[in-house]
Amino acid sequence: MPDTTAHLALPFIMAAQAQKHVTMNEALRLLDGIVQLSVLDRDLTAPPASPAEGDRYIAASGATGAWAGWDRSIAYWIDGAWMRILPAPGWMAWIEDEAQAIVWTGSAWIPVVDAMGFIAQAASVAVAREANGATTGIAVREETLSGLSGASRDSTIVIPNRAIVLGVSVRTVTAVLGASSFDCGVNGEPSKFGGALGVAVGSSNIGVIGPTAFYADTPVRLTANGGSFAGGAVRIAIHYLTCAAPD
Repeated sequence: MPDTTAHLALPFIMAAQAQKHVTMNEALRLLDGIVQLSVLDRDLTAPPASPAEGDRYIAASGATGAWAGWDRSIAYWIDGAWMRILPAPGWMAWIEDEAQAIVWTGSAWIPVVDAMGFIAQAASVAVAREANGATTGIAVREETLSGLSGASRDSTIVIPNRAIVLGVSVRTVTAVLGASSFDCGVNGEPSKFGGALGVAVGSSNIGVIGPTAFYADTPVRLTANGGSFAGGAVRIAIHYLTCAAPD
């Protein structure tokens, strides 16, 4: 007979085992950490300084300290120590600071809507198509701008020529240094998608605008306020519509 259950690795109480309550309590702790999984954050590489009993996180890539080697694992604070829980393919988790559900594929955590095929993981998806190839599409593109420096930083990804932009959202994933805040926009309109945005980790903004057409490939620009950028990372996402002509 194996020592643990097949899927959740819960320890069995063995025949004639002494101190059966120890094994039972260990199994209960694991169940309490796994069932109805909701984590506070998945972007931290180091454990928070003052976790509360029962707090759960997904350790980000490059985890350090007590989470070293735990990349993308569940970190569970219980009985005054961190417990590592290895996810299995198909496990789902609710990310509290993002208000979205994700699923573990065996190699990555991805949004549930992507895993279920509602939204293709591509730069653009045609949502309407005519017989001769004309399409209307919806798209989102992401990039993490890391190692910020200087007065401003342009993205590598661009708003495509002839795209109709709905907005650009941002999240500070590593504390921004040197600036007291930053703007998100484009050349000539530095705060088009949001001004005086937060430099602390977790600060975010959904910079929606009235649908706006762009007639040239256009990078997104982050502009420092109160000083030049001296470090940090901000993740951006461009949300837009596309139109393709018939063949």
